[in-house]
Amino acid sequence: MNQFYKNLALWLVILLIFVALFNAFNKPLTAQSEVVFSDFLLQVEDGQVKEVMIQGDYITGKYLDGREFQTVTPPKDPDLIRILREKKVRMVVVPPEQTSWYMSLLVSWLPMIFLLGIWIFFMRQMQGGGGKALSFGKSKAKLLNEDKNKTTFKDVAGVDEAKEELHEIIEFLREPQKFSKLGGKIPKGVLLVGPPGTGKTLLARAISGEANVPFFSISGSDFVEMFVGVGASRVRDLFEQGKKNSPCIIFIDEIDAVGRHRGAGLGGGHDEREQTLNQLLVEMDGFENNEGVIMIAATNRPDVLDPALLRPGRFDREVTVGLADVKGREAILKVHTSTVPIDEDVVLKTIARGTPGFTGADLANLVNEAALLAARKDSKSVGMQDFEDAKDKVLMGVERRSMVISEDERKTTAYHEAGHALVAVKLPGTDPVHKVTIIPRGRALGLTLQLPVDDQHTYHRTYLYNRLAIMMGGRVAEEIFLGQMTTGAGNDIERATEMARKMVCEWGMSEEMGPLTYGTKDEQVFLGKDISSQKNFSDQTAKLIDQEVKALVMGGYNTAVDILKNNREILENMAKALLDQETLNADEIARICAGKPLQEEKNEDDSAPPHSGEDKKPGSFGEGLIGGGGLPDPSPA
Repeated sequence: MNQFYKNLALWLVILLIFVALFNAFNKPLTAQSEVVFSDFLLQVEDGQVKEVMIQGDYITGKYLDGREFQTVTPPKDPDLIRILREKKVRMVVVPPEQTSWYMSLLVSWLPMIFLLGIWIFFMRQMQGGGGKALSFGKSKAKLLNEDKNKTTFKDVAGVDEAKEELHEIIEFLREPQKFSKLGGKIPKGVLLVGPPGTGKTLLARAISGEANVPFFSISGSDFVEMFVGVGASRVRDLFEQGKKNSPCIIFIDEIDAVGRHRGAGLGGGHDEREQTLNQLLVEMDGFENNEGVIMIAATNRPDVLDPALLRPGRFDREVTVGLADVKGREAILKVHTSTVPIDEDVVLKTIARGTPGFTGADLANLVNEAALLAARKDSKSVGMQDFEDAKDKVLMGVERRSMVISEDERKTTAYHEAGHALVAVKLPGTDPVHKVTIIPRGRALGLTLQLPVDDQHTYHRTYLYNRLAIMMGGRVAEEIFLGQMTTGAGNDIERATEMARKMVCEWGMSEEMGPLTYGTKDEQVFLGKDISSQKNFSDQTAKLIDQEVKALVMGGYNTAVDILKNNREILENMAKALLDQETLNADEIARICAGKPLQEEKNEDDSAPPHSGEDKKPGSFGEGLIGGGGLPDPSPA
């Protein structure tokens, strides 16, 4: 609205200037008749003219009846004055009107000045709402106001090590003599590295709230635009502003936008982004001294950054902001639920145990979804069941109950998911089955959700073998109990094949192939790295790899066959329960596997409707990760 009023005032001023000029150059004239000079002389001879006013070559006058006239005389007419005197016409002589030189200049240049002003105005508008014309090379960094920024380290949880590293920098800015007396120098740069959603930008905002120094914030994509040389110019201007406000902190978010490995452009030539990076390297550690200017940058792609950018002297420290553990997730949940009214039965520690692998952004989304679900039910506070429903929505997707599914497809899905769940229950050392559903969620017709007991960072070979069997459980159940194959197992087969190939080629888990790595990533920097892989083994070895991959997958397939054939009755009961209730939780699955009827449990606690499949007890969270239609593909350590 402020910009609107500014533009309105500007146009009003322009309109007033136009009105003033119009009034100045278009004065209203009295109605006067034009008379030919010869007729004027005849009228004087006849005594019709009362008085005249002579101004240069112009004559204006009045007739005896009061009418006015005007005419133009010949230059220096000697008889005019004599005739007027003879006829006793009153004469008034006025010197010729002389226009000042500056008025003449203004009148001649006024249109040009006006057009130039209009051009400058539109140029300012194109520069982003009133910015300076032709200021393309100026930095777009924003100086954060200490009063407006409310984020501090109290609002950041789950990354204690990163907070300690950054808190030391803040102490250095506040008390430099504490470190300088021992010969320590302030770090020139800190690189925050971590997966998306772990809180890198939030840490930077907390630094700006904690430090009593100017804090400049800019994104890596703000440097490079359509004009050549703009990026380097903005880097120079950014550091000039930093020097003027020293000591200060400059934060560049997503620095990989300008810090990629040089030579990464197609063709390997010099481009605008490389020029920006070169200027950044020089400003961070070149001939000029930038004492007191600390650079903090964030990225989730440190592998593509230029090595010259990562060396000590530029980025002295690399702080990893990783996934939080159970205690960290509980602390994050406390931060996000501080402004949300929650019931007394909500145990944040239980929720934290049930959400391993969640980032800070995931947990914030979980709390928000739970609050929205509670608001839909007109609840005054958020309960444990709301968190459970929100977790299912985040992990498995939104229920698509309106989707029309035939009875044959429901039956196939029920046996498929029951096969996954039963194999997972019967194999030792696997993640506990948390929930099985045949309600379409997201892009899947059904899901089997397993959550690990603890946070896992490495996976042993037996665990991976069992995962292959679990993935094959759905296809095996279809073949044994329905006598057919469907496309529903396509994703399971794809993921099982990919995992088996990694076990053979990357993780060295094949006894036949040995602890070797087969195939190297072809890191073509001009294509951005990690685009393709290079075959560095013979055709005979490739054949052996294919045989080993097939042997691993078929081994899991045969394991699933043995388990399901030996537990036909349990699988039949589980599939029927799924067709009846649509969703089974961990307690219900355990009762089915133990041969106990589900009706007894419902009589004891019927807090959830039969079709919902929601956990019956508040706080009955499972623990770990999700697998859609099976299990997630584990990442290598």
